Amino acid sequence: MLTPSNAVESLAALAQEHRLAAYRLLIQAGEPGLSAGAIAKRLDLPPSSLSFHLTHLARAKLIEQRRQGRSQIYRANYVAMTGLIDFLTENCCGGASCGPRVACATIAREDAA
Repeated sequence: MLTPSNAVESLAALAQEHRLAAYRLLIQAGEPGLSAGAIAKRLDLPPSSLSFHLTHLARAKLIEQRRQGRSQIYRANYVAMTGLIDFLTENCCGGASCGPRVACATIAREDAA
């Protein structure tokens, strides 16, 4: 179970432009992940800067890494992100069933007012 301090650490790790971009890139890459070199190239970041940002994401457990030959392969930790989203929406809509239709209906009511 995610604690408030873990949630803050995860959100803080994502609250930086390059780390958010790297995380979103890894989400798009899926289970195979990407090498550090591929991430650096796509984000146009020097390897030392990328390493700094990936360390923050790994410390927050938002990404995982594995060695493949001489490369480090990074991938998103989907379990951790799902846990963060579940934590943030734990008491969503006061326990009532909610989703896109409820959100759209709420917005429509507010626009009509």
